[in-house]
Amino acid sequence: PYHSWERGANENINGLIRQYFPKGSSFENITNQQIQYVQHKLNNRPRKKLGFLSPIEFLSLNLIKQKVAFVT
Repeated sequence: PYHSWERGANENINGLIRQYFPKGSSFENITNQQIQYVQHKLNNRPRKKLGFLSPIEFLSLNLIKQKVAFVT
């Protein structure tokens, strides 16, 4: 895809990141601690697409399901 509207998921994530780092922000002075904070906030934010689970919760539940499938 060559147009931003063709990659809706990417544009959504970009918008979420921009809540923490507004457009025009210089990334030269952003620390690893700040990036880890935003990463944690975004990975623990509930998503409609995931049944209002956070990406971490969704991943954890699916890993548990896979382990159960292999055990039975």
